[in-house]
Amino acid sequence: MSEQTPVMEKRPRALSCIQPTGIPTLGNYLGALRNWTQLQDEMECAFAVADLHAITVRQEPAAFRKQIYETFALLLALGLDPEKNVVFVQSQVPAHSELMWLLSSCTAFGELSRMTQFKDKSQKHADNINLGLFGYPTLMAADILLYQADYVPVGADQKQHVELTRTLGERFNGLYGETFKIPEPYIMKACARVRSLQEPTKKMSKSDENVNSFISLQDDEATILRKFKRAVTDSEACVRYAEGKDGICNLMEIYAAVTGKDFAAIEAEFAGKGYGDFKAAVGEAVAAELKPIQERLKTYIADKGELERLMKQGADKAAYVAERTLKKAKKKMGFVQV
Repeated sequence: MSEQTPVMEKRPRALSCIQPTGIPTLGNYLGALRNWTQLQDEMECAFAVADLHAITVRQEPAAFRKQIYETFALLLALGLDPEKNVVFVQSQVPAHSELMWLLSSCTAFGELSRMTQFKDKSQKHADNINLGLFGYPTLMAADILLYQADYVPVGADQKQHVELTRTLGERFNGLYGETFKIPEPYIMKACARVRSLQEPTKKMSKSDENVNSFISLQDDEATILRKFKRAVTDSEACVRYAEGKDGICNLMEIYAAVTGKDFAAIEAEFAGKGYGDFKAAVGEAVAAELKPIQERLKTYIADKGELERLMKQGADKAAYVAERTLKKAKKKMGFVQV
């Protein structure tokens, strides 16, 4: 009997995007970015630098250009393999903007006005409430639907945008016929909830005016140790995970995330020791975790030519999929394509 060729199971597709608005924090890394490297072994992945989304807030051109290079380099430094994945810059694939316009005709004003992030950003940037800020969830839907993604890895705060994407995809399919795959939100279960080092009831944010409140992925070891030394704790001087100990709980969650230890093991390790010892240990563990990423990041940033070659490679791979979807959508809507 002849040997049969095994049937290869098609892996699900996932799309993840990051805006080039400065180097991410430890919170971004432990909450999402680190998990992307695991995702690439489980799914067929596309990772994008979402530069079109970033311009809803005014950007200084030279700084913006630098941030695009750095963010693309960071994706590579994290360990995202450009041969295994599609790693690209959003604006270098014109299909994103074009599909966004097509989908805007299927998006209701009321749907966009209910978006939580539009309300938040409108308050923060009251002098620049622009059409892009209002309509960017439709661009996000275009990003996702272009690649016929099965899953969109998101935090709980982004789930609303995936729901809008599903609504628009289903509406388009209903109006014009089956065109888009309807994606599911993929909530990463094992994400660390990293809080501000100075106000541990708040989320860690790179936009915080107090630089001691967050760890940047580019902070060197001395800076990391200094920031953790200044982290807010409490007066009990006992390392334990309990209600009312927001600062210590935050540090324990960070330490657990980078060492793999559970809270019981951490409490046992620091039994009888003061907060100074614990803060130093957390800082050292974080610095050790980030060091190889920082070294790879420096190498990529130093070679602009190689970065641009990889950008072009990624854009070509992304466009191959995106343009097929766009042509299908335009044909369904009745556009004449020659």
